[in-house]
Parts: sequence; structure tokens; C-alpha cells
Amino acid sequence: MRFGMSFWNLSRVPEPEEMDEAEQVESYSSAATARHLDAIDNTFVEHLLRLFVTQETAPGVLAWGLDVGTGPAQIPIKVLAKVPGLKIIGLDRSQNMLARARRNAERAGVADRLALSVGDGHSLPFPEGMFSIVLCNSMLHHARRPVQLLREMARVAAPGAAVLLRDLRRPSRPLLRWHLWRHGRRYRGLMRELFQNSVRAAYTLEELEQFLQEARLERVRAFRYRGAHIGFERREQR
Repeated sequence: MRFGMSFWNLSRVPEPEEMDEAEQVESYSSAATARHLDAIDNTFVEHLLRLFVTQETAPGVLAWGLDVGTGPAQIPIKVLAKVPGLKIIGLDRSQNMLARARRNAERAGVADRLALSVGDGHSLPFPEGMFSIVLCNSMLHHARRPVQLLREMARVAAPGAAVLLRDLRRPSRPLLRWHLWRHGRRYRGLMRELFQNSVRAAYTLEELEQFLQEARLERVRAFRYRGAHIGFERREQR
């Protein structure tokens, strides 16, 4: 039996760009969700640190990083704890997310090295080549113009900067139900609904590779991480 491409292809259902409702923000903070997301965030940080070679700078000199779509800032907080010679700007469209991020940074003792700002990843308010490291986690599927987002990330990254983007992956239609169960089984209530919507709004690896070609990014490698994620990386060059 032959099946057409429409049988295999799962149509993408876009999500709103901004996640700012208080209930949505709080859904990320339930105990079970927080533990699960913490473990996932750790794999992102480990990946990032493998790309970012220069983790020490001269005394009194801070390297600058940028986190696009920082959300509650769990990832930059973890990075700052491991890299003393680094200061990060966390950018997000949501005031509620940034308020949560500010409290998290204060509790972690890194608020003096994490600057938080409202902003849009499609038009980053920073000069070209400013950052030694640029990261973006679970934000691509919210972007209204993904190619423009990638171009902006590349523009503000220094020529030899490390760059890492990772996001959810949209599966094929026949595997959707299994994919949602396998990767979302630890979520409950609103968080499960948010995860399922995000999966349907996510891109495939093939779509991401096409975006990278259109954005004309240099020295990047697209990847699939386990079953749930896709992304691209660029290793630091000194």
C-alpha cells in the first residue's frame, strides 16, 4: 500500500509569540515539571559549554553572552554558575517571565551578572558582533519569522562566537500520539497542554536546515538531539 506525503507530514500549527499569562508562567514552576525541565536544561548547558572554549577571561574582564527568549532564565543562571568570567543578557517579550527570571537570579546569587530586558528576537537591540556566546532554547517555534531570528542571532554574535539553538521537534503524523506520550508523560494539566501545542508548532529538522540555508549562516551544524529536540550549533573559534 502506498501513502502520499500528506499521510506522513504533520501540518504545523503556529503558537502565539509571547507567553505572558500568569497561569502559563506558573505552570513551568510545578515541582514535577521543574524537575523534568531542570534535567533537560542541564543537557543544554552541557552542550553549550562544549562549544564555548574560552570560559576564563582576564581578571576584571567580563565576556558577554545573550540568551534570546530567556523565559524564567534557568539556563543562563546555570551557565553563570559554571562560568565566572561571563555576564549574560536575557531577552524576552514577556514581562511576567522576566519577573520570574529576576527572582530566580536573585535566589541563585547571579543577579549582578544577569541583565534582563524586554525585547524581540527578530530585531535585537544590540550592535553587530557584540557577544562571545549566543544561545536560544525552546523559542524558535514561537518565532513569526524564523529565518530573521537566525540572522539576528548571527549578526550580534562575534565572528568566532559560540552559538547554540535548540527547540522541540515536530514528528511525522503517524508518530504524533506516541511522541506526545513519550516526551510529555511527565507533564500534567496546563503544562501538558502547552507542551502538546508547542510540539505541533515546532519545526522538523529538514525545515530547520532550510532556514539555515536561507539565513546563510556560516560554520553551523544542524542536529537532532534524542527524539524530542532539534537545533544547530557553532563552535567557538579563537
